[in-house]
Amino acid sequence: ITLAWIVWLVVLYYIIPGPTVQGVKLETGERLSYKMNGFRSFIVTLVCVTTLQYFKVIDLAFIFEHFVAFITSAIVVSLALSLYLYIGSFLATNGKPKLLAKGGNTGNVIYDFFIGRELNPRIYSFDLKFFCELRPGLIGWIIIDLSMAVHQLQVHGAVSNGMILVCLFQTCYVADALWFERSILTTMDITTDGFGYMLAFGDLAWVPFTYSIQARYLASIPFFNWDIWVILSILALNIFGYCAFRGANSQKDQFRRDPSHPSVKNIQSISTARGTRLMISGWWGIARHINYLGDWIMAWSWCLPCGFKHIVPYFYVIYFAILLIHRDLRDEHNCKKKYGKDWDKYC
Repeated sequence: ITLAWIVWLVVLYYIIPGPTVQGVKLETGERLSYKMNGFRSFIVTLVCVTTLQYFKVIDLAFIFEHFVAFITSAIVVSLALSLYLYIGSFLATNGKPKLLAKGGNTGNVIYDFFIGRELNPRIYSFDLKFFCELRPGLIGWIIIDLSMAVHQLQVHGAVSNGMILVCLFQTCYVADALWFERSILTTMDITTDGFGYMLAFGDLAWVPFTYSIQARYLASIPFFNWDIWVILSILALNIFGYCAFRGANSQKDQFRRDPSHPSVKNIQSISTARGTRLMISGWWGIARHINYLGDWIMAWSWCLPCGFKHIVPYFYVIYFAILLIHRDLRDEHNCKKKYGKDWDKYC
């Protein structure tokens, strides 16, 4: 089923139309092309799955009942993919050596296998890293959420308002990521990191099966509903977090692509010796990584519908805080190295 799921999304990648955009310039001077149809693939998948569930052709609760088997399958697939990627990184393409990631070419077999040697592994024009970053795991995450809601409906005869909130928030989060799919082309995952076991496992196993933990928890405990004021408060928290997250990310992405665009032309910035500019107003004038804060606030809104009887549904918000702190420290180190004294001035 895991392989069939991936094949389904690969087929959608090829048959659904979408614009082709250029990625950032590589060290070789070339720019790779990427097809942007992730959001459309997401909508088609949701329509197909919900329709099949409605007419009882499939039973999404099967995922809930065989959760461990699905996790095991995803881990095995991610391991197999990682082995393919590692071996393939040593093989030339059309007589040319592969472009390797700086951090994944140390000579240490275990480390390079984990981090990833090749920067942009492809099968012809099909970019494996780009595809795995946003599609199998993120879309699969929402299908898992829906399976938890279906199980709750079958057992209790209704879906709790807490479950509705979790599914709604996380579906909107994934829809946002796929709608702004182009933005991922400027992230470190695409521009800097190799594609190895770390990203393969994270994309295919970790994300869908740990990020859906709130829905899994609600499907496993006695049924309950929240008062309306609690629902509205959590909804407001999510909206606030999303505004900071999306506002900051969109502002940064637009400024990078076209600083003269009407939406960012009045943003104040400082010039750097590299010839680029750093924003010092707008969302980025409030805090250096306010997008991370907005993301973390949204994480809280996913966990709060689960109540406070157990720490398990709060695993994500705790893990995510550690991840964001590490990412912030990594960004600070890289920016200091990249901009030098200009970064000190910026800070």
